[in-house]
Amino acid sequence: MKKYIIISFLALATLFQSCTDDLNVVSEDDDVLASDAVYKNAAGYKNALAGVYGNLSLTSTWGPDASSLEGVDAGTSQFSRCLLYLQELTTDELVWSYENDGGTAELQRNIWTPANPILLGMYSRTMASVAYANEFLRQSTPEKLKSRNITSAEDLAAIELYRNEVKVLRAYAYYNMMDLFGKAAMYTEADPINFKGPEFTRQQLFDFVETELKAALPNLKAARTNEYGRVDQGMAKMILAKIYLNAEVYTKTKRYGDCITMCNDLIAAGYSLKANYLDNFKADNHTSPEMIFTIQSDGAKTQNWGATTVLTNGQIGVWENNGADFGIGGWSGALRIRKEFAQKFDGTKFNQDTRKTIGTGVAGSASKQRTIDIADIGVKTQGYILSKFSNKTSTGQNGTSSTFADTDFPLFRLADVYLMYAEATLRGGAGGDVTKALDYVNALRRRANNNTTVGNIVPADLTLDFVLDERARELHWEAHRRQDLIRFGKFSGGSYNWAWKGNASTGVSIPAFMDLFPIPAGSLGSNSNLTQNLGY
Repeated sequence: MKKYIIISFLALATLFQSCTDDLNVVSEDDDVLASDAVYKNAAGYKNALAGVYGNLSLTSTWGPDASSLEGVDAGTSQFSRCLLYLQELTTDELVWSYENDGGTAELQRNIWTPANPILLGMYSRTMASVAYANEFLRQSTPEKLKSRNITSAEDLAAIELYRNEVKVLRAYAYYNMMDLFGKAAMYTEADPINFKGPEFTRQQLFDFVETELKAALPNLKAARTNEYGRVDQGMAKMILAKIYLNAEVYTKTKRYGDCITMCNDLIAAGYSLKANYLDNFKADNHTSPEMIFTIQSDGAKTQNWGATTVLTNGQIGVWENNGADFGIGGWSGALRIRKEFAQKFDGTKFNQDTRKTIGTGVAGSASKQRTIDIADIGVKTQGYILSKFSNKTSTGQNGTSSTFADTDFPLFRLADVYLMYAEATLRGGAGGDVTKALDYVNALRRRANNNTTVGNIVPADLTLDFVLDERARELHWEAHRRQDLIRFGKFSGGSYNWAWKGNASTGVSIPAFMDLFPIPAGSLGSNSNLTQNLGY
């Protein structure tokens, strides 16, 4: 059995009823406990900590079809699923067959509006993370601890660690708001309940995230030394590396040297590549030494409609009907890939690349061969499929459920760090070493080619365009693609088009304002301090 903080304490974890009207995410859980009951002793603080983490995995504490967010459906508000849709469905990597599902057609055709329910779900769930974190911080001040007779040095040290972990989770929430929406209402533990937070710009959010993470870092456990599923220095440094890599987008200031510093720290922190690439996406991927932070999933104890349940079920082809191969029932061809992503693996050099899990049809059946083009999104036999994620373990054992995946979502892993180092070096970051960058890229290529050098590249191959394509090959379906395309200037505009970009089958240019999503209409209406992004 996996050992999670969420699983270990789920029965007692409470999602706090501390969200404001502004967030439009008031808890509907009849079992919400009064603060003094939750925090009556040191054990209660760890249970409450589980509730803060749980918001990333669960939509409620009473089942996968319920939502703790008032007016927001469970199916459009699970964090990792919303993140997947916004970062992948809007790009060249993914197509969702069932366009009647709320919000999906608009996202994958790049025609979204402020009324999109998935945007509301992402905004609300992420701001709920802020609210839960703030409530934990309010309840764990020295004054609160003293009033509850929590005075032992051991308990005080443990709760101080929890506080720093929670601050990182809050910073991660605001990192996502900065990346996706470019602005957000700011709330801290110092604000009263029902306070309408001021709007923070992208620069202000960047400064807040950086300051919070740097302050928390010395007070976190070293990378890979905390309980599985909990924040450590590796997670904090990964978020810092991400904001520095994207700083030119976020703040118009280059911070590539700072990204390299964070990458060097992460590479030296004891992580290592999992020998088999695909083991990173199986039901026991919590054992991978490559994982920096994952969003936890357990088919029995944390049932939710999150990213790995979507990906594992969705990749099962309507013709192929191969769910048994992946320990899952399957959703009859829900997911396919677009032509332009499939072509990233063209050529004989990718013949044995284990990252190429593309399916082109039923072997031996002349009538069941897929076309690379998707002329009609609703036709599930058009377009290739993938088989990257699995609900089987690395030893071939099925997960605990044939509906909900046991596979944790790999939010951040070492392979990403290698590619960030290479990109930041090519972009001129101080301290970067091109030879070292080449070694890191080739380490990924060797791993993908059964530890042979057949896929290795030479110095002349290591260009920024290569890095962008290699990020797609290595990190596809892991919620990075939209951010990557924006950083390379290939998301909006017409320099790179893909199937159904801009609602055209062969792809057309989309305007630059779509590099940011709109603030959801419901969120705007509840806080007069918020303003809509330009273009919407």
